[in-house]
Amino acid sequence: MKRYILNSLLVIALVLSFGCEDYLDKAPESIIAEGDVFKDFEHAQGFVEEMYNLIVEYGQSSHTFQDYLFSDETTVWATWMPSNNIDRGNLMFWVNNKYCYFTNNWTTSNKNNSNNTAPRFRPGVYEGSLTGIRKANLAIENIDLMIDATQDEKDIILGQAYFFRAFFHHEIMKFWGRYPYIKEVISDNYKLKRPETYRECALEADADFDRAIALLPMDWDDKSYGSETLGDNKGRINKITAYAMKGKNLLLAASPLMHFNNGSNINTYEYDVELCNMAVDAFAEVLKAQDGVRYGLVPFDRIEEVFWKTGNNQTWAGSTEYIFSGPTGNVNNNRWFMSTGMPKVVSGQSTSMHSPTHSFIYNTFGMANGLSIEDDLSGAYGPTTYDPTKPFENRDPRFYKWITIDGDVLGTKASVPAKYKIAQLYTGGELRKKNSSQSGYLFKKFYPTLHSKWNNTMNQNHAIRMHVRLTDVYLMYAEALHAAKGATTAPASYSLTAEQAINTLRQRAGVDPVNALIVADSNKFMDELRRDRSTELCFEAHRWVDIRRWGVAHLDKYKVKTALDFPQDHSYFQESVLIERVCDYPKHFWLPFEANQTQFYEGFPQNPGW
Repeated sequence: MKRYILNSLLVIALVLSFGCEDYLDKAPESIIAEGDVFKDFEHAQGFVEEMYNLIVEYGQSSHTFQDYLFSDETTVWATWMPSNNIDRGNLMFWVNNKYCYFTNNWTTSNKNNSNNTAPRFRPGVYEGSLTGIRKANLAIENIDLMIDATQDEKDIILGQAYFFRAFFHHEIMKFWGRYPYIKEVISDNYKLKRPETYRECALEADADFDRAIALLPMDWDDKSYGSETLGDNKGRINKITAYAMKGKNLLLAASPLMHFNNGSNINTYEYDVELCNMAVDAFAEVLKAQDGVRYGLVPFDRIEEVFWKTGNNQTWAGSTEYIFSGPTGNVNNNRWFMSTGMPKVVSGQSTSMHSPTHSFIYNTFGMANGLSIEDDLSGAYGPTTYDPTKPFENRDPRFYKWITIDGDVLGTKASVPAKYKIAQLYTGGELRKKNSSQSGYLFKKFYPTLHSKWNNTMNQNHAIRMHVRLTDVYLMYAEALHAAKGATTAPASYSLTAEQAINTLRQRAGVDPVNALIVADSNKFMDELRRDRSTELCFEAHRWVDIRRWGVAHLDKYKVKTALDFPQDHSYFQESVLIERVCDYPKHFWLPFEANQTQFYEGFPQNPGW
């Protein structure tokens, strides 16, 4: 890598690369000898650095149109957007689509430049992951060439390589399914047989995560090799990162879609118990690490610090919930991402304008009493608090924190036009037009409070979408534990039950605990776990993977996207259908492989239905 590339890395990777100029100042392995690349820590770490930049940042890895939410959470008006292709069942779109993080071929001249400051020019998930796997294998195979390095330095290079080999396989698998586990640098024999099950590949990744855990530090700041980047090592992988990804990999492999291996007899409540128990123990190690300084749940009155509030546009958000993410982009990319849920007429940013669907909000964001709207209306769990004529009242506090509803204040400065000071989201309102909300809602999870093009506070902050954060670990721990042992039994590895884990998050948000009658019903409690997951992680690009791995994406509840229509005086509320997604099982549960991938040789079958 030449000096100018290292300087670019400093910009795009922020805390990941604050010391990059001290690392590899040479060309990559294709230009200079491997012995020179791996001769010492500085050079070897420079080679490893690119793997960080191959971690795809879903929220920023497209053009200004930040279309990254591919499930039932949101809708966008433009038919050419990736999410609209998915809604229409056209999953083959990913091969050539310019606005999707699966490929990222936005322009020919800048395609697949992992060192670019704009994420849309870096490799997408498929090509980037294969590149990352190759680089990891090169590092593993050449570790003995590090003759001018301490054992600690060799260990950290090898630990990162094992982690990334596992992670990049996991990235491919969660979108395309079972995949060959590549453990060598391939030079001519590309005929890798596709494994029979997802589990087989996931266990290979699990073994690599274990190898990484044994070699990685708890904190780079505590190691001599981390001294050059002291205080700026937040984004570098460590034991906790590896434990979290180990658990996530195992939970996905244990989930109903993978457990039943695309079979016709899938049961959404049946998991691979062995893998769930293994996942629980991995997540337990993350939960044990909470100290309130490096890791800890952020109080709800400061929850914006997790998503966007930093006070410095060169510092990532995440606070003490940060565990793992990809590198973010330059200031422009960041602003576009932060404005995804807000119309351009208010934010001043060109985005695809994702509108939260009423169907998702109705099914996900429940009541302050801890019940879903459906359970609240049933009367089976206590007095009813949901009033269909006043649908915005008595809701879960997380609803008000992350969703913009009709009448919410958007601006207070005199420079803000009167028609934009209050969110006019009623039918025919100022923000209920083609390029604004299609559903009667906006979302503000990554959007600074009261920011607008007339009151620019966005540049003072830096949003981030994480692959894993601490709340996610609590939720995955609870799901895996309940699937393995039930709601009220703690594992030997940690003291928290699944019920207690979920109630910890509810207590933080000021929501009542899970009703005892629901806890006593195994399937109902799993439904509640999933609803809490969908609430806490809304708009963070987990949902599309979740509804597929649970084996439910083809059900009407997840296929029909709706809007809420109502007049300015709120005299009535009426649901209307925006689109019915095309989603058949198992065809639309996995992305199809490019045709040349499956026609190149026998032994690599296409995904079902394609």
